[in-house]
Amino acid sequence: MGMLVTNGAQLQCTFGAAPSVFAPTPGSMVKANKMDIGTVMDNVPMMNIKSFGMCSSMSNPQVSSATAAAQGVLTPMPCVPVTSAPWAPGSPTVMVGKKLALTDSCKLMCNWGGQISILPGSPTAKAP
Repeated sequence: MGMLVTNGAQLQCTFGAAPSVFAPTPGSMVKANKMDIGTVMDNVPMMNIKSFGMCSSMSNPQVSSATAAAQGVLTPMPCVPVTSAPWAPGSPTVMVGKKLALTDSCKLMCNWGGQISILPGSPTAKAP
């Protein structure tokens, strides 16, 4: 079983230029190591998932437009994650409220094609 992801965990997107920081939804009543535990539903862009700096996905309309304007030279644009599905798969044994807890093995897909993952060494807590 994976480790539970807590506030401040570092995230990486396959199309992002820089790591991002995870923030559980405010008001979580479940803590580990005095930090809020995330859930699979903590997937709201710019609230739970901050920007990854610059995006280089051609599926991102801003990147494709800028690249076309640059005569086909890939032109990264500022990242604004677009996530519509929850993290997967979630903890098989730990619930936070009525939601599956977020573990360090979970992945989240950005609508622009990037895969978001939790970087090793991020703030986590051992599941009970």
